[in-house]
Amino acid sequence: MENYLVGGAIRDALLGRPGSDRDWVVVGATVQQMLDAGFLPVGRDFPVFLHPDTREEYALARTERKSAPGYRGFVVHAAPGVTLEEDLARRDLSINAMALPAAQADVRPLPTNALIDPFHGRRDLQDKVLRHVTDAFREDPVRILRLARFAARFHDFAVAPETMALMRAMVAAGEADALVPERVWQELARGLMEAKPSRMFEVLRECGALAVLLPEVERLWGVPQPEQHHPEVDTGAHLMMVLDMSARLQVPLTVRFACLTHDLGKGTTPAEALPRHIGHEQRSADLLAGLCERWRVPTEIRELAEVVAREHGNIHRSAGFGPAALVRLLERCDAFRKPQRFADALLACECDARGRLGLEAQPYPQRERLLAVLAAARDVDTGTVSRRAMERGARGPQVGAAIHAARVEAVAAAAGEAPPR
Repeated sequence: MENYLVGGAIRDALLGRPGSDRDWVVVGATVQQMLDAGFLPVGRDFPVFLHPDTREEYALARTERKSAPGYRGFVVHAAPGVTLEEDLARRDLSINAMALPAAQADVRPLPTNALIDPFHGRRDLQDKVLRHVTDAFREDPVRILRLARFAARFHDFAVAPETMALMRAMVAAGEADALVPERVWQELARGLMEAKPSRMFEVLRECGALAVLLPEVERLWGVPQPEQHHPEVDTGAHLMMVLDMSARLQVPLTVRFACLTHDLGKGTTPAEALPRHIGHEQRSADLLAGLCERWRVPTEIRELAEVVAREHGNIHRSAGFGPAALVRLLERCDAFRKPQRFADALLACECDARGRLGLEAQPYPQRERLLAVLAAARDVDTGTVSRRAMERGARGPQVGAAIHAARVEAVAAAAGEAPPR
């Protein structure tokens, strides 16, 4: 039984990046030997175990054979006779297909003379290239998404031409159509959280996978916007700038997904109406619903994205709103019940406003103002207002109207304005 450190931990150590979780391959062992040594089985589709002390993952060396479309269509062979090189050959990218004997795994700096690198991953790291290991890459369509995610992380790396050609062939063969929602969402979510998320979507678009997985996003390229508001003009280019602004501002996944989907409706604007996009907000919300259903986007993330899609135009224009219009905006956003979600919506709108050519450093005073407006409106004692309204005979909607009026008055007072009559 021989243990080897493999994958991302080696890649990141060679790059001088913070360490990934450590994964191990075991060569020459059986399942029973692993169990006898105290390892805990966790693999559903192939033999993976947790170390009894460190809880790091140890997998038996294995090979795979394609048996059906999609990423689940594999027959896995794990036996003592499978070699380390055979195991490395089934991995996705050369930079993830390196290994170190366990005895050298904790040595720093990394002992490169002990590195096992049959597919030249170290050279590709130095050349900043993302390259598939073998033609077996084509057997798992999830690898298209994984490569695109790595492109967003290592955004100064290029995709090898032969790897891009292979991904295009996979898409043309229908492999991307066989992807299941759980894996698509998992990889999209990870890619959105990388340093330059735009690179993920650029790579997916280049190989044709974006049109299959997210046609609502794909159709945004080539759609013009008014130049006075969008110096970059192209809606797809704008979207990529918004995503990268979300990474620059280090916002959470909920906000980044809202950035991705806020302008979907612009892809369905009639040609005769261009470059204006009247009513695109509601069309964006409608398209978002289908996208989230298709890829089973978590409820919390979907709900924020719906608020941003529907209200981002009003939030941008809110500097010209009076107290009553501001309170109506807060009510439509459900800001009184979910103030943190509203704060996140404002972050997404800031990314949208600053994700424009030459406007990346512009301030976004709407966010600070609307947070102050919300704070003033939330200071209203709704219990007292309700009780007094009911004492005057108000019921149901009339009580709600009294609360609304009190909030408008509080917002007007905070702004030094006379309340509306």
